[in-house]
Amino acid sequence: MTAKNSGEETAKGKLNGSLTNSEGLNRAGQTDGSNFGTNGPTSLPPQSTSVQVPQAETGKESKAETAVQDATATVAGTSSIQHKVIPPGSTIGVLGGGQLGRMLALAGRNMGYRFVTLEPGADSPCGQVADRQIQASYGDVDAARELARVSDVITYEFENVDAAVTKLLTQEAYVPQGSALLYTTQHRLREKRAIEAASVRVAPYAEIASEEDLRVAVGKFGTPCVLKTATGGYDGKGQWVIRSADEIPNAFAELSRAGTDLVLEQFIRFEKEISVIAARSPRGEVKAFPAAENIHVENILHMSIVPARISASVQEEAERLAIRIAESMKAVGLIAVEMFLTKDGELFVNELAPRPHNSGHYTMEACLTSQFEQHVRAICNLPLGPTELLTPVVMVNVLGEHMEPLLKWFCSEESAASDSGVTPKLHLYGKDEAKTKRKMGHINLLTDDTAKAAEWMERTGIWDSIS
Repeated sequence: MTAKNSGEETAKGKLNGSLTNSEGLNRAGQTDGSNFGTNGPTSLPPQSTSVQVPQAETGKESKAETAVQDATATVAGTSSIQHKVIPPGSTIGVLGGGQLGRMLALAGRNMGYRFVTLEPGADSPCGQVADRQIQASYGDVDAARELARVSDVITYEFENVDAAVTKLLTQEAYVPQGSALLYTTQHRLREKRAIEAASVRVAPYAEIASEEDLRVAVGKFGTPCVLKTATGGYDGKGQWVIRSADEIPNAFAELSRAGTDLVLEQFIRFEKEISVIAARSPRGEVKAFPAAENIHVENILHMSIVPARISASVQEEAERLAIRIAESMKAVGLIAVEMFLTKDGELFVNELAPRPHNSGHYTMEACLTSQFEQHVRAICNLPLGPTELLTPVVMVNVLGEHMEPLLKWFCSEESAASDSGVTPKLHLYGKDEAKTKRKMGHINLLTDDTAKAAEWMERTGIWDSIS
């Protein structure tokens, strides 16, 4: 059993209601929410929010030469890596061949860069638009070295790549993002501690090594609370909402099967979920995009509304938190910071992603610089682009079950109508099979009023399966 959408405890909101109401929104438009992710509010933490419970102990120069020299210079306190620029015309290697890599390559090609991707699956979304795909597992050392040989700079498009291979690449190639941030964000406990080190509190949590640990922590936090695997969970997987003490044995037994550390989080109710994507370059320049207001259905992002329906002060605080985390963790490239906004106006940092993010897809048409161009600029140490919003926008995901009605709509004469006040921009990812709940693409709905996007979505019938 995994964590269910907290909307199951209340009536699901209508799509148009989710865009027109300014209050009571969360993962499925319900009126209350919780931390189905993680953590940490806007005020500075007086101390760690980790709760200690009894538990067992756990225990021409080659590119490689240039990378090693740059790393050595940085450790020695010099600044050669801060001034290393990868100019257009160079080759960017991408660990991962999914849709984020695809959109990264499309943006980078416009700037004159070439792309090589390392991906185990044939005909990958990124491989379709890259100059070359190296088909191999992410843990294949020889394949990683081949990627290093043909690339001037290497990045990753999702965080579940092999951190050990990434560390090897930092020794034999130029990987400005390094491996430390990847290592941190691949593990919830390490991530929480890093957020705390940035002087941002996280929701109270406890490391769980035994069923007794869990029983003690549940006694401290009360129910409901959320048990999660420290690694591997996404889109609601690897989670269990504990609503009574009777569930403790089953919850521990089920999640323990993953063979990873477990963490229990105190249940945090929220009114909105928002995210801010920040970019940082090796030279230390940092910029943040406007906050997106995110609505999830069944723990999968359904839509992002920009500008988020939050106060100017909350917007500023959210951007400040994202920039603080990017600077504290010395991120290079993009880092997405997911947050919860409570009724009391507190912001809790939920999760981090050191890469382009689904909630940042709106930037592709709605901002002066897209998140993908910004990531290329950051890892290549070019000046960062402006992040101002050009138009209100609603980004809505297209899952496998939406493909048939979507294609029918976009091939119809009705789709050419210009009186809706909405301009839809379609992005499909080139995936071979439209499986239920699989992300197949997204649409950016450009409009002068985000409420019109709800009307457009209802009229098309593409998302009728969502109640």
